[in-house]
Amino acid sequence: MTFTRKMVFVIAASAAILVSASVTAAPRPLVRPARSAGLSQLEIQVLLDRAGFSPGEIDGAGGPNSRKALAAFRTAHGLAADVVSRTALLEATGAGAFESTVSYTITAEDVAGPFTAIIPEDMTEKAKLSGLHYRSLVEALGERFHASPALLKRLNPDVGFIEGDRIRVPNVLADEPVAHGDGRADKVVVSKKESVATVYDRSGTVIFHAPVTSGSEHDSLPLGDWTVTAVVRNPTFNYNPDLFWDAEPGNAKATIPAGPNNPVGVVWIDINKPHYGLHGTPEPGRIGVSTSHGCVRLTNWDAARLAGLVSKGTQVVFEE
Repeated sequence: MTFTRKMVFVIAASAAILVSASVTAAPRPLVRPARSAGLSQLEIQVLLDRAGFSPGEIDGAGGPNSRKALAAFRTAHGLAADVVSRTALLEATGAGAFESTVSYTITAEDVAGPFTAIIPEDMTEKAKLSGLHYRSLVEALGERFHASPALLKRLNPDVGFIEGDRIRVPNVLADEPVAHGDGRADKVVVSKKESVATVYDRSGTVIFHAPVTSGSEHDSLPLGDWTVTAVVRNPTFNYNPDLFWDAEPGNAKATIPAGPNNPVGVVWIDINKPHYGLHGTPEPGRIGVSTSHGCVRLTNWDAARLAGLVSKGTQVVFEE
């Protein structure tokens, strides 16, 4: 997403999406033991997410983002892509120590929202709203548990998603920091070709890996070395149609309110390249498979996790 250097970001007072979830493990084991012949796609996605190698939006179906995350995990841990190392993969991710889904009880706070059921596409109309909240409870729960709304519905086919309902959700660490390395980013490398961001600590250890969307034929990713200049959570978005090749004719400058469905999601990580940064998105299912206006877009939860690892001065490399 292209920005002007004169943009003003306002931190809204709404709660962050990555909050601690009250979950209770079900009595029946849902993850096969380490000697099992294989894992389901849902189990693999949850394992990778917990290990800090994000598959993007967990959908139970796998796909390019999951395959890239698995390959990056194997490389980082020195595991070969063969049958023997499959057991090592399960052991390295702690597959026998937890379940891939857990039980969660929907609370009154969950149901209360706030929600913005209808969000217009037009930026001028967006600016008239008080906030760009989640459209529905299912969307909000999906982001909290890094899952697609469709997966939540498949896991809970007979649930109305109302207060008091007990539902099954992916067992992700929604509010936990990455547990390996020294926990602080020394360098963030974004690969345009692979559509991934890899975060290293000072020792060169990979401490986070996630799929991204970056640039297009109209707005290419600015290759080179940059540094983080600021991290802003829950930002507003100052829309300037002069900076967008696909802007609607007649649109004027406008301030788009904050919220998870804001054009830059819940986090903006500014760099010392005018108009560019790393940020969240209102469309997590499109990460890695669509284009952006030159910036680096992640799922809201991955952007928030990245924001917790970087600080002013962190090196950012955009490479082909």
